Amino acid sequence: MPIILAKSAGFCFGVKRAVDMTQALLEQGTPVTLLGELIHNRQVTRELCGLGAKVAESPAQCPPGDTLVVRAHGVPKETMAEIQSRGLACCDATCPFVKRIHEIVAGHAGENTPVIVAGDPEHPEVVGIRSYAKGDVCTVQSAADVENLFIAQPAWRDLPVLAVAQTTFRAEEWKKSIKFIKSLCTNAKIFDTICYATHSRQEEARLLAGFCDAMVVVGDRHSSNTGKLLAVCGELCPSFLVEGCADLQRWKKELSQFRTIGCTAGASTPARTIKEVLSTMSELTNEPLAPETEAVLEQDMPAEEVPAQEAPVEEAPVEEAPAEEVQEEEIPAVDEFTAALEESLNSMSTDQKVKGVVTAVNQSEIQVDIGRKQTGYVAASEYSNDPNANPAEELKIGDVLDLIILKTNDAEGTVQLSKKKFDAGQAWANIIQAEEDGAVLEGKVIDAIKGGVLVLTGGVRVFVPASLTGTPRGEPLDNMKGQTVRFRVIEVNKPRRRAVGSIRAVAQEERKAAERSFWETAEAGQVFKGKVKSLVSYGAFVDIGGLDGMVHISELSWSRVKDPSEVFKVGDEAEVYIKSLDPEKKKISLGYRRAEDNPWEVLRAQYPVGSVAQATVVSFTSFGAFARVLPGVDGLIHISQIANRRVEKPQEELSIGQEISVKIVGIDFDKKRVSLSIRALLDDEAPEAEEDYAEEDEVVASSSSED
Repeated sequence: MPIILAKSAGFCFGVKRAVDMTQALLEQGTPVTLLGELIHNRQVTRELCGLGAKVAESPAQCPPGDTLVVRAHGVPKETMAEIQSRGLACCDATCPFVKRIHEIVAGHAGENTPVIVAGDPEHPEVVGIRSYAKGDVCTVQSAADVENLFIAQPAWRDLPVLAVAQTTFRAEEWKKSIKFIKSLCTNAKIFDTICYATHSRQEEARLLAGFCDAMVVVGDRHSSNTGKLLAVCGELCPSFLVEGCADLQRWKKELSQFRTIGCTAGASTPARTIKEVLSTMSELTNEPLAPETEAVLEQDMPAEEVPAQEAPVEEAPVEEAPAEEVQEEEIPAVDEFTAALEESLNSMSTDQKVKGVVTAVNQSEIQVDIGRKQTGYVAASEYSNDPNANPAEELKIGDVLDLIILKTNDAEGTVQLSKKKFDAGQAWANIIQAEEDGAVLEGKVIDAIKGGVLVLTGGVRVFVPASLTGTPRGEPLDNMKGQTVRFRVIEVNKPRRRAVGSIRAVAQEERKAAERSFWETAEAGQVFKGKVKSLVSYGAFVDIGGLDGMVHISELSWSRVKDPSEVFKVGDEAEVYIKSLDPEKKKISLGYRRAEDNPWEVLRAQYPVGSVAQATVVSFTSFGAFARVLPGVDGLIHISQIANRRVEKPQEELSIGQEISVKIVGIDFDKKRVSLSIRALLDDEAPEAEEDYAEEDEVVASSSSED
């Protein structure tokens, strides 16, 4: 999964200039107040404040004696006038490219010259540009806005409209806007004021996004140029905005799904932030930056040059200030962990391998005695490749460790050692041997990445493709993280120190062995603790240790079950027993409900005829009501037994869900029928003759409460 960094990423000239100017003042001991955010990057603002700078929202808030720094985006001309009127010391850090737009609008837009500014109307840069217009001014954010503007202002078609763009406006959209303006207005004066750094970054991002499976854009989410980069990339591939390393964690799962990831950064993003993000991306995806791929891409990318400004119609172009060379800090590629390790392991002498006796251990390091005059130290980071390993919990004084010497400092009398690298070298030898012998290894799944999982065994990461994990298609591989698995090494790439394993191969072998053992010993009635593998409309399939048996829906519960999901969900542990076996067809019928849970047996034991029970009314018929005595056992209260007087309809006396006391007056266990009576519990007997219900009694014989 190569990680490719765009060539132009990080501070542009204007941003770097503003930060350098502010830092120079602070280093000189000058009290500094920033007029708003110097650049659109809160991290930089916090750092400047940490050096002593303060932030004010207006010139009036600037403390006496402080130098007020005007932000890189510039400010409205009224604000500059207020600064002068208050006599404040001022450091104007406005980007020269933004200042140039101020000069264009101020020098070429009269009172009868409408001004069109392409950009975000809420952005400080656009707010400042608008203030220099002497007449009508309108902000547009797309070519469609331009078209709608001339529909709303038809008179502008014949006026010498002046058009400029925010320095970070999207280049492609600006080209479309220019085309509309030229076609709709015959006297337009158009200046291409998009910063060349913005244009080159967007072009590089477009090319890179077209090549990569996904893009990571680093920058402050309030930064306009960062937002434009995200939009450019988002049209070509899945793109993710991150402000720093912390944001990468939330996108870890998504990023791991892509093979090639590109990275670019907004013009207000510090180089160190980009480095940190690249390093973290390398750790999260377990892959390095790909300098060779980056070089290939750069051959197709135009060099970052200052484009010639488009001349206004019937007017000479504004003279440009000499462009200053953009000094962007180079961001090196992230080195792969194994690069240095490979060489050291291959050329290692016997003297570099030592045994150390633990003499002290804490959270940060392990002190060991290696039998030399120097004191040996193993940093916690050099203890194990397992990120969850804790030497303070796993080691005790006197334990012996196999170690590799990293560095000897005779002056301080110390030796830096690594257990992790020794384990990696030994484990790699074990991996090679296991592949040759076909041995089964054991390891822990430490991560799920695109296409499979990584299993750590003895300090070596083995890649297991998704198809060889044994995980059902469509099931998330993340569920395997943290599991201890058995696997066989099926492929080894010695030059690259890469190994591929198969969990499924071992699982299939173990499953076949378990199957043979099962059919040799299985018999009806055996009880197993199994795991629910899948649910179907007619039952549930349960893994009973290498084989799957089915529990029919009728065997799930003594109560009526409409769907197996009412009883089980996939992954549930279940105690089942064998009901029947078919060795020829290799079919196993399982039971789940227990005889002792049979509600009719509970009824027999606890509710003999003549006893009183609490029941719940569950349904009505024309000849009475059914009430639930136990889950799975409903009894009939004949209409003649509801009250000690004549009842025309059961609903006159009872309601669904009502709790009532009843007397059990009859049970037919063969036919699963129970007769109940409320009337038998009443003190007074009804005056009506029994024959009044003779017709209803004929119906009772055909009724049943059986589920």
